[in-house]
Amino acid sequence: MSATLAADEAIARRRLAGESVLSMASGEIGLPVHPGLRARLAAAAHLGSYGPVAGSGELREAVAGYWRRRGLDTAPEQVVCGPGSKPLLFGLLLAVGGDVVIPEPSWVSYAAQADLLGVRHFAVPTLPGQGGVPDPDLLREAVTAARAAGHDPRSVVVTLPDNPTGTIAAPGTVRRLGEVARELDLVIISDEIYCDLVYDAVATPAVSPAVYAPERTVVTTGLTKNLAIGGWRIGVARLPGGESGQALRDRLVGVASQIWSSPAAPVQAAAAYAFQEPPEVVEHVAASRRLHETVARAVAERFTAAGALLPPVTATCYLYPDFEPLREHLARAHGVRTGADLARLLVERHGVGVLPASAFGEPEDSLRLRAATSRLYGDTDEQRTAALTAPDPLALEWIRSSLDRIEEVLDGLVAGAADREPALHSN
Repeated sequence: MSATLAADEAIARRRLAGESVLSMASGEIGLPVHPGLRARLAAAAHLGSYGPVAGSGELREAVAGYWRRRGLDTAPEQVVCGPGSKPLLFGLLLAVGGDVVIPEPSWVSYAAQADLLGVRHFAVPTLPGQGGVPDPDLLREAVTAARAAGHDPRSVVVTLPDNPTGTIAAPGTVRRLGEVARELDLVIISDEIYCDLVYDAVATPAVSPAVYAPERTVVTTGLTKNLAIGGWRIGVARLPGGESGQALRDRLVGVASQIWSSPAAPVQAAAAYAFQEPPEVVEHVAASRRLHETVARAVAERFTAAGALLPPVTATCYLYPDFEPLREHLARAHGVRTGADLARLLVERHGVGVLPASAFGEPEDSLRLRAATSRLYGDTDEQRTAALTAPDPLALEWIRSSLDRIEEVLDGLVAGAADREPALHSN
């Protein structure tokens, strides 16, 4: 069971039981659906046929334009659409074949999907503050050693920007990734579903590996995060050009034809409108990006004030605080020795749901947590709309109340600790 979805269900059960809970475990973006998307979905409700496996021509043309505007020359024939980026990632691993390299830490489903396919996954640590991309030098070592041991790594999955850390690998790191992938003949599968949620694209650009290794990079994205329509299930993939890219596309379409047949036709019609990026959609995404930044940095300040280590958050709604400086205090005062212990304490005693780093492939004794701020914007569409449009979201009563509760819980957690001065700050 996906750790994020399992945490969602556990929090929902507590809420139904009448408990007061604060959900920071899920990556669900708590924002209303844009009216233009709702209207186009309703207008397309009559579309009942399967349609092309790779997606409608209208949607693939819109997606190609989306990537062209981001500097990746793309033809509609390079695009494959599916019912969410998660199935596309699974289909790609199947189409590429062989074993897979993933970052450590990494999103919960990469390793799980490899396990479901019956292939090995090799976790390679990321560089400090550059989550989502394995350290290129360690990647070379890991793949070389794996092949020498008789294994068959053929792909490396990366995330730009990163979940769980909310950070972005530097362009130089991504360039070196491309060089190592070319040297080792690896396919790069670049999960870029958070690319529209970079706070300052000039200061901290998220540069796709497709810029440096276009002949071997597959890029995936969707509308789950930037437009908060995870329940609609729509994802898209950009395959490389050339013969090898065409062959990989054909294999992926073959997988799709046997698993999901085609994405839902009404959703494709609405998605085509979104990927065309009319001004109202661009502004909606910009407003959500500003909201994520404001709330995530406010929560980050509370973690660092409590003494947790936290690199600067540059994108998404995710924080990855490390309570290692408080290890002795947490063990002595609360019997906490692992991230799972800490997450359990927070949800059972304080009703605050977070995930331990072990859910993302880190060692069990790691005291890192993944906290998502995207469910703090309100419990109703009225509250979420107010958060999206407010000049100062932190002044809204329900957001301020959540921040106060987080601060209170963290203060109680670290009360009596000798040293609460963080080494890294959130901004």
